[in-house]
Amino acid sequence: MVVGLSAATLQGAPVVTQDIDLWFENLGEEKMSVALREVHAAYVPPSIDNPPMLAGAGSELFDIVVRMDGLGPFAEEIKKCIDVPLGRRRLKVLALDRVLASKIAANRPKDKLTIQILRDVLSTTEHESARPREADSEKS
Repeated sequence: MVVGLSAATLQGAPVVTQDIDLWFENLGEEKMSVALREVHAAYVPPSIDNPPMLAGAGSELFDIVVRMDGLGPFAEEIKKCIDVPLGRRRLKVLALDRVLASKIAANRPKDKLTIQILRDVLSTTEHESARPREADSEKS
């Protein structure tokens, strides 16, 4: 599942991020190994000094996330995610309200900078979804 500001960007938030955060339920899953081999990358398990990560050309932009502040376990959050089309595939993306909840809970200086932006985007999308579409109002 794509999480963090990458997930927010995919949902229209005007934010910038330096990487793509990926949250996996099971880092040892065979599908992950197959996908990594396809792009000539590898999974590097965590060590005393380093978190789990990906290695190989082109994998530098991806971070592995093992937990999200302020959110439930992966199995719970994946049920609330949205599907975003990307080429021939659909990405599982953490919903914007859940990204916001995580940023608030993390409370890091860099997260604090984006909280109001995420709130504004959520407010705008909520207003747009509550507004009747023109075609619907013409039928009335």
